[in-house]
Amino acid sequence: MAFVSPQRDDQIARRVAKDSRGERPPTFDAEVYKQRNVVERCFNRLTQFRDLATRYAKRAAYHQAELNIAAIVLWLR
Repeated sequence: MAFVSPQRDDQIARRVAKDSRGERPPTFDAEVYKQRNVVERCFNRLTQFRDLATRYAKRAAYHQAELNIAAIVLWLR
């Protein structure tokens, strides 16, 4: 999987200072970054549920049930 985050300004400036040809071609894909952002926001919303963030459930089936309930609650908000 390719790196999809945008490059920071200081990294770009350092690269330009190093290379006589200037900046290397960007490998940033805006569409993939948008999809990644949606997934990261979903994980952040799910970690608001304490049970999921700390994994209190000892069995995988219980953890899956908590995950389903949390997803339903978020969907209904």
